[in-house]
Amino acid sequence: MFTKPENFASANKSAMEAALTLANTAFASTERFAALNLNTARTVFEESVANTKALIGAKDVQEMLSLQAAFAQPAFDKAMSYSRQVYEIATQTKDEFSKVVEAQFADAQTSATTMLDQALKNAPAGSDTAIATLKSAISATNSAYASMTKTAKQMTEMAEANVAAAADATVKATGANIAKIKKAA
Repeated sequence: MFTKPENFASANKSAMEAALTLANTAFASTERFAALNLNTARTVFEESVANTKALIGAKDVQEMLSLQAAFAQPAFDKAMSYSRQVYEIATQTKDEFSKVVEAQFADAQTSATTMLDQALKNAPAGSDTAIATLKSAISATNSAYASMTKTAKQMTEMAEANVAAAADATVKATGANIAKIKKAA
């Protein structure tokens, strides 16, 4: 497949660099998730202790209900913030992975085109039909990849818009419910 040793070495180097980039991206994302989870757990624990102490100190049921209502909105806001941060990390990781895969595919396309050009130069007489078929297959593959990439990006954008809309609707609905609880308390 590779006619020169330096082509083979170059392809191996490119693949190794891509693998290292993917591994580094995965480790960085895992580290960000771990830090987020640890900070969130610490904050939740500290707030739970403070809220429990406040509830224990309540003088009557009315004060307890009022305190619970006061705790609801900040807790919900923090949960939404956590969800957004998780989504952001996941999206950034996906984007980095996509860049690497797209670069690898572009390199593969270039290599295939170069090899095809080499084959054309050395092709025996009468192989025009086979070469045309091969060119057509490569063109169809490139077209299919471009179409799938475009569709995937559109689906991602649509999913992101739906997540944002759902988050906004949830925030509004929860805010209205918390207002009702506060009013009742």
